Amino acid sequence: MKVTDHFKKAKGKTLISFEILPPLKGGSMDAIFKNLDPLMDFKPPFIDVTYHREEFVYKKQASGYFEKTAIRKRPGTVGICASIAHKYNVDAVPHLICGGFTKEETENTLIDLNFLKVNNILALRGDARKFEAKFHPTEGGHNYAIDLVKQISNMNKGQYLDDNIINGQKTDFCIGIAGYPEKHFEAPNKKCDLQFTKDKIDAGANYIVTQMFFDNQVYFDYVKQCRALGIDVPIIPGIKPLTKKYQITSLPRYFYVSLPEALVSEIRKAKDDAAVKEIGIEWCIEQAKSLKAFGVPSIHFYTMGDAETISRIAKAVY
Repeated sequence: MKVTDHFKKAKGKTLISFEILPPLKGGSMDAIFKNLDPLMDFKPPFIDVTYHREEFVYKKQASGYFEKTAIRKRPGTVGICASIAHKYNVDAVPHLICGGFTKEETENTLIDLNFLKVNNILALRGDARKFEAKFHPTEGGHNYAIDLVKQISNMNKGQYLDDNIINGQKTDFCIGIAGYPEKHFEAPNKKCDLQFTKDKIDAGANYIVTQMFFDNQVYFDYVKQCRALGIDVPIIPGIKPLTKKYQITSLPRYFYVSLPEALVSEIRKAKDDAAVKEIGIEWCIEQAKSLKAFGVPSIHFYTMGDAETISRIAKAVY
């Protein structure tokens, strides 16, 4: 079922959903299932599976020279989604990114997902590689998320990259995109960032999942701004709890989010990470309760492999 159909079926009830990381290369699905098993008690209608761009390493050759080699540390998103759907009978939502893929490779991935009846996609540009100052697309790939949205939307119309394909099968993907309540860090201003989002909706995207935030007013304002611009699709808030003291500096640095003064003050006073975790859980519980009262379509938890913490929060809210 499409993500948007789940919202229609819920008739205004706030659902719950989760985002998980694929295992590192060489890992097994057992780790995924171990993390998901306790979360399935909350009956999530869909589960997101992230994807990460390839990175480069330098391998020393017999000649003594170093060869630049591309590796994917967390491969297998398509297979993971198929396994999750099969085991739990829930919809899995693979993240599809621009970086690391040509348009042809993207099309082949979409064809595979269509064969597997995985009909939800979160379309993202993806991040720059760690050693790059800015995002560089793969040769023959997409520069921006809107280009990826357009390719998926074209396949939904039966339009493929090969012009010789006549009457190609129309796919039926439900397309999600990312939204940034505090503005994407590369956008010149908030107005431009909102317009970029609207452009993706106009290109065929069906719903928005937000970047994490820790002040609900930021989300409420974002929804209001989107609606004023004519964006009428579901806007799903994404949240996560703080669990370590170092996160008060690392999260703003890596995710370009702000932390409320009250939250930071409490965490600074915490004697250890165990105390930080309790503060973070309580803050996240209050966030989730407020969002649920607001009537959001779903609360989307970024699990980061910590099922125990997310389960505690979900039990207090649902």
